[in-house]
Amino acid sequence: MMFLARLVISAMSLGLAALLVPGFHINDGLTLFEAAFLLGIINAIVKPILIVLTFPITLLTLGLFLMVINAGMIALTAWMLPGFTIDGFGSALLGWLMVAIVSSLATRLL
Repeated sequence: MMFLARLVISAMSLGLAALLVPGFHINDGLTLFEAAFLLGIINAIVKPILIVLTFPITLLTLGLFLMVINAGMIALTAWMLPGFTIDGFGSALLGWLMVAIVSSLATRLL
């Protein structure tokens, strides 16, 4: 049950990012849920590996490089999924910020 709730929250936050962030495009509702599911898988598998590999850079930037990694995870999701496009790094970064804020607020409400 909690998995479905998190999937819906992630899909809602991606949809809100698609509405508010210029350069962040999702074609339809099915693609929205596919993107939320794929982003969850990528965050569970690829992101920890990248965090370990980029630890020296993260340490030098006092953790700010983690923002680049998070934006990269959304960009990787868009690259892998047809119907989900991001125009550039700035859009990916703003989209990640929107997804992170909305997801954390909605998760706290649950």
